[in-house]
Amino acid sequence: MGKSRDLIQILIIVIIGMFIPFLGSIIITFDLDITNTDNLLKIGSTFFWFLIIFAIELAVVFIYYQLTNKFASKKMDKYKPK
Repeated sequence: MGKSRDLIQILIIVIIGMFIPFLGSIIITFDLDITNTDNLLKIGSTFFWFLIIFAIELAVVFIYYQLTNKFASKKMDKYKPK
């Protein structure tokens, strides 16, 4: 339980850490006013899509890691003395 809680806390910190530079770059690039509600919705939806794409990327990396780990374990089992 402790490991997953730590992982969740780290992921939350990473997401917050990604949002701050993302927010700054979006505001500077598109000259958005953060006091305007419409602009806040644009920023929020853009960050949401960014997180969706990032989650897909993480899932692909995780699957790749799991598959290579499985294949490596099988190869290592072949060389273990019986």
